[in-house]
Amino acid sequence: MRSKNKKSVKKKFIIILFCIVFIPVSILLFIRFEGEKPLVVMDIKSEFIGKHLTIPFKIADKKSGVRKVHVYINKDGVDKILLEKRFPAIDFVRGGKIKETELNVAIEPLKLNLSDGKAILRIVVTDYSWRQWFQGNRYYMEQQFFIDTKPPHVSILTRQHNISMGGAGLAIYKITEEIEKSGVSVGGRFFPGYSGYFKNKNIYMAFFALNFDQDNKTKIIVQAFDKAGNVSKYGLYNYIKKKRFRRDIIKISDRFLEWKMPEFNIENMDESSAILDKFFFVNRKLRKKNGKLILDQGAKTAKKILWEGSFLRLPNAATRATFADFRSYKYRGKVIDKQVHLGIDLASVAHSTVIAANRGIVVFSDNVGIYGKTVVLDHGFGVLSTYSHLSQIDVVAGQTLSKGDSIGKTGITGLTGGDHLHFGMIVHNTFVNPIEWWDKKWIKNNITAKIEMIK
Repeated sequence: MRSKNKKSVKKKFIIILFCIVFIPVSILLFIRFEGEKPLVVMDIKSEFIGKHLTIPFKIADKKSGVRKVHVYINKDGVDKILLEKRFPAIDFVRGGKIKETELNVAIEPLKLNLSDGKAILRIVVTDYSWRQWFQGNRYYMEQQFFIDTKPPHVSILTRQHNISMGGAGLAIYKITEEIEKSGVSVGGRFFPGYSGYFKNKNIYMAFFALNFDQDNKTKIIVQAFDKAGNVSKYGLYNYIKKKRFRRDIIKISDRFLEWKMPEFNIENMDESSAILDKFFFVNRKLRKKNGKLILDQGAKTAKKILWEGSFLRLPNAATRATFADFRSYKYRGKVIDKQVHLGIDLASVAHSTVIAANRGIVVFSDNVGIYGKTVVLDHGFGVLSTYSHLSQIDVVAGQTLSKGDSIGKTGITGLTGGDHLHFGMIVHNTFVNPIEWWDKKWIKNNITAKIEMIK
């Protein structure tokens, strides 16, 4: 009996010991010898490194925690350390304290004495797993980059750039390397350049413009940005002609306001709101919003020139308002508002046929607030024409029109009191004076002669 009891006690002791020691130890060993590698996510937006590049990345190891990270760059067989960091452990049993973290690695080739050319970025991350003789699981990644610390070289091919306030111009230039973008900066406004017109793909054309309020103090610069973020800036030789724009008075009557204000969707205003408050909203906020919507169509421009020759004017039409008229709005004898008219108003008989001023693609065809029913025609390389206050639209977005094709009929939609066409010209993001584009001599001197010279 005693022998059996001893065996039973011994068996129970072994079972208890197994439960207390061996099972927890086995579980611990299973957990601590986990084989999952750390996770690394890098936000690489470009494979080019310029004078400075910062790359953000995330490291995660949910099981054992992050132990070490080692980042270096290899150029011509030589390693340059960019980042070395060791992370703390909670204790021997529980592993690393940091389960997830975000880091930045800065690469400055000039400080590191790295020459331009191919380089390899390497990242090594280990965790607190007991694998690999307690050295942990290892994550390894390579990413190839191209170091480019030199800005692109630009040769400006056009010599004369005569431009009026509110007018347009053309610059043609050559860039000897592949770039991200280029163009002309006019007082901070950027006008993209496009290649593809000439056989040499390194030759670019950029139509640019002066806003009506930019004078001869405005800096005009050709800029080129390469894929590594290097920027070249070259002053564009120019002559800016000052202009004095007409001043005009627009009389606003109660009858006009009661007739026109219901046409507009006025935010946060009901029928009881003062009629002048509605007018101020329309003439100020809505005008700005609508103008931006039309200018935004320039982003849809075709990467080729669609037009040819001078642009057409509305046939048999008289000019009722000119470009950049400074308008004062009078109500009951007092000036209540001031705005600038960024187009030319042309009036013929009511519901006259409106024609496409030149060949182009319809990029907008809809009602747009103060401009009423409007069509925007893209002529390529950032040149667009606009047709507003129409009573009827006969075209749809995406349609290609030839010079002289019908667009619709003149009308009184939008903020206007009489049947007419508001005709506008846009260069990328700026309204310009249409008179230039109607003028054969201006087209020849400022555009076609330059193109022929380069050809």
